Amino acid sequence: MQTENPPVYAFKSHAEADEAVRALGKAGFDVTKLSIIGKGYHTEERLMGFYTAGDRIKSWGASGAFWGGIWGLLLAPAVFLIPGLGVVAMAGPVVATLVGGLEGAVVVGGVSALVAALTQGGFAKDHALKVEAALKVDQYLLIVHGDALDAAKVSAVLGEAKTLETA
Repeated sequence: MQTENPPVYAFKSHAEADEAVRALGKAGFDVTKLSIIGKGYHTEERLMGFYTAGDRIKSWGASGAFWGGIWGLLLAPAVFLIPGLGVVAMAGPVVATLVGGLEGAVVVGGVSALVAALTQGGFAKDHALKVEAALKVDQYLLIVHGDALDAAKVSAVLGEAKTLETA
């Protein structure tokens, strides 16, 4: 992570998150500086499974097309079963942050494994708690990695999109 509290945009649906990533790509933003985190399914959608084929993850279910498309654009797709959250899918630099944080994290003070990993990876604790809270209410999160110029470019393209601070 290059910034302690990278900008995090919250979307109510995978369609909104997908639209944001595609708009940024069309505007010339380097989408490899983006991460997406969200639950892999909702209760009315049934995740049937996932598998790897080459370097691409394939999935079934109502949100499978979304995750398949996002995983085609962003780096390092992953699916985790996180206690308290359930199945969480993600792609982008946040995967390395989470894996590195989980390897080095000592879960103390009643925080979840996700919060511990994110704080170990450079997020401030209150920011990591907001990420976890947004995931608990089934929001899809777009994390912008990079410097202040990158954050400004994303803000210019996404305009009125809600960040964790304004959601």
